[in-house]
Amino acid sequence: MTRGRTRPRGDALDLISIVLGADPGSVDRYGLDPEHLDVLAICRRPTPVADIASEIDLPLGVVRVLLDDLRDKGLIEVQAPVAPSRLPDERILRQVLDGLRAL
Repeated sequence: MTRGRTRPRGDALDLISIVLGADPGSVDRYGLDPEHLDVLAICRRPTPVADIASEIDLPLGVVRVLLDDLRDKGLIEVQAPVAPSRLPDERILRQVLDGLRAL
């Protein structure tokens, strides 16, 4: 399935990266394994990497390699998670923690 690879060649795929794929019916199936087509079927709607692994019941590492293959062929788009532009104020977090401890 992964042709011996244990990691994607391209950028790392975070668990919460969102994947959107092409319609599997419109894709040239040459060079694609059934697992690639399963991934494409799931990715017709935006889907996180972790959910893809869960839905096709394959290990996360295998799914990352399959997604990398599909990304190389231009069949999926991967949207990396967005880091928050501003972290919460530490004072507020301490107040919340103190409130939780008081419960």
